[in-house]
Amino acid sequence: MRWTGIAGLVLSLFQSSEANKLSFTAAVLTGKITNVTCGGIIEAIPRVDFPGLCLQDGPAGIRSADLASVFSTGLSVGASWDREMMYERGRAMGEEFRGKGAHVHLGPATGPLGRIPLGGRNWESFSVDPYLAGIATSATVRGIQDAGVQACTKHYIGNEQETQRTDSFINGKHVDAISSNIDDRTLHELYIWPFADAVRAGTMSIMCSYNRLNGVYACEHDKILNDILKDELGFQGYVVSDWFATHSGVKAANAGLDMTMPGPMNQHDTESSYFGQNLTYAVRSSQVTTDRLDDMVRRVLTPFFYLGQDKSFPTIDPSYIFVSLAAVGLTPASIGLPLNIPIPPARDVRADHGALIRKHGAAGTVLLKNTDRTLPLKSPRVIAVFGNDAGVLSRGFAAPNGEAYNPHNGVEMGVQAMGGGAGSGRFSYIVSPLEALQARAAQSNEFRLQYVTDNNIVANGDFSGIYPYPDVCLVFLKTYAGETFDRASFEGDWNSTAVVNSVASYCPSNKTIVITHSAGINTMPWAENANVAAILAAHYPGQEAGNAIVDVLFGDVNPSGHLPYTIARNETDYNTSVFNITNPTQATNSEAWQSDFTEGLLIDYRHFDASELEPLYEFGFGLSYTTFGFRGGLKIQSRVKGIGPFPPKARGKSPGGNPHLWEILFTVSATVKNTGDLAGAAVPQLYLAQPKENVPAGTPLKVLRGFEKVYLEPGQERRVSFDLTRRDLSYWDTEAQDWRVPKGAYTVNVG
Repeated sequence: MRWTGIAGLVLSLFQSSEANKLSFTAAVLTGKITNVTCGGIIEAIPRVDFPGLCLQDGPAGIRSADLASVFSTGLSVGASWDREMMYERGRAMGEEFRGKGAHVHLGPATGPLGRIPLGGRNWESFSVDPYLAGIATSATVRGIQDAGVQACTKHYIGNEQETQRTDSFINGKHVDAISSNIDDRTLHELYIWPFADAVRAGTMSIMCSYNRLNGVYACEHDKILNDILKDELGFQGYVVSDWFATHSGVKAANAGLDMTMPGPMNQHDTESSYFGQNLTYAVRSSQVTTDRLDDMVRRVLTPFFYLGQDKSFPTIDPSYIFVSLAAVGLTPASIGLPLNIPIPPARDVRADHGALIRKHGAAGTVLLKNTDRTLPLKSPRVIAVFGNDAGVLSRGFAAPNGEAYNPHNGVEMGVQAMGGGAGSGRFSYIVSPLEALQARAAQSNEFRLQYVTDNNIVANGDFSGIYPYPDVCLVFLKTYAGETFDRASFEGDWNSTAVVNSVASYCPSNKTIVITHSAGINTMPWAENANVAAILAAHYPGQEAGNAIVDVLFGDVNPSGHLPYTIARNETDYNTSVFNITNPTQATNSEAWQSDFTEGLLIDYRHFDASELEPLYEFGFGLSYTTFGFRGGLKIQSRVKGIGPFPPKARGKSPGGNPHLWEILFTVSATVKNTGDLAGAAVPQLYLAQPKENVPAGTPLKVLRGFEKVYLEPGQERRVSFDLTRRDLSYWDTEAQDWRVPKGAYTVNVG
């Protein structure tokens, strides 16, 4: 008999023997690494008609799959500052995951937040600002789950660097993961903030991170999992470990971990699990209560039924196992399968998503400089293209994964449209900038194209391959990043500064345009070179990278992206860095791996404000081919009367925390006008300053608390509104353990 719904499944379990019940719970709470049909697998249990769960990476599209899309990465869509686009991207990704038979989408990523400018996985997340990151995370979660797929928001919490992010062996000695040491206020106002948005949006799952937090591994941390996530934030879904991030059974289960992945205790043990059979022993010996076990199962199964995944859900794409073999350089024959084994065709789930990705890539491109309106390009005769980021990929359609692939090994040539590791995807096609330019030249016959894509040749000033002489020069720079290692340099990779300066000295005065495809923050020592006329930061835009940037260069799309981080004049202006121990003796001491977040709330633009540092390009900055202005002043409307310092107490638990925190207290409005001669989108932003006299030390001078993207024709104006909630106006009071609205006058800035 087929049981329907979670109630029916639970009923079937209660009609089973005690041994069967424990066997079921052992199976549904731990992965099975010997089953490689998905990135993570909860195996089917036929006797109760449970088909199992398929968990798949990653935050920019389904990983290691054929005929699936590679979308713009989190940082790129964060740079769009477009709420609708954030949702649209999440929905399209969810549709592809569902089409491939994946129940759980291991994304979005909102940790790392981006505390460290050179963090290796910053590009997977949306922004260094928790408000912008929270809006993007919430929209993405809703999009994924509206497609019928469970979102798994990650990495919770404090995984801000890749160096020693998890336990490892150093000189033959086991060494614990780095401990991110974060005070209570900073934890709430920065790092937990976007996760609260995810919980309020209904994320079905949260992935706990590799690192230790204040000395305790994140996946067995009772305070952050039980007290904060499940109690304070009212999270009703399940907590799953990052892969091999579980370090205990009883301790982790009692601390709030609900599912362990991929199952085994460590990468060298493919059989035993901290959960599995060991969890049944823990229950029988009363180390874990049956109530806790029931809670774990209920949390894992409820999303499956809530989203209707028990009804007509697609099967797992049978080609996945062969794609996975290819991802590690293996063929069926290399593992002993017959040479003539039939390889099933991949299920094509891409639909019309290429058009979306092209639009998203252009929207996430930030125009940083545009001297004398050099852009958009106007009837160029000869365009010369330079840089190793311009051409086709030289290593195939899969990104290298991990530190074994040095960032300068195998990824030097070809457009950088995504990073490496769990956040990557397998391209079914990719359009490079050079290919897009060649297609446009062939179609319009309006210009001739020349190119040199070897950075060594360009940096050495060898332009003998260029003729006719160009009247416009495009320089494409790249910065590679990936999981398991942090970036080593603020400047773009492969001698980027020498490349730009060389081209700028060769090309006609004020006709050099620089485009960067980067994992995040780059310093730009060449930015104020008088011959560099324009700069575009294109981030990691996905498979339509070339088409997206050409749309912007020629004005088919008016750029409207804005920086989701700050670009400093000098790398020494940043106040946070990767914590590393290079001394071999000290590195083997687990207790030496302590990363103290002593800067508190003052990261990125908050730090620049507090230290009165002038950036090269500030957080939120972005130019357009048109101009915008404000008409009249701000209007501020009070929405409630009698605002007390603390929110009223709430009954029960509500997703996202006390529902009174989300109550709108004020609405600020302003009129935006397109004062230029081209249609385009503006992104007015609201920054809030709390009363200086009544807030604790270390409070930022101002914080982002509103933004809206608005498209305007020339001369058109529109009123935009920003709702300010109680949470927006509050700081975390560590003594009261609650959000406090300080007494006094707030300052509101909209620009």
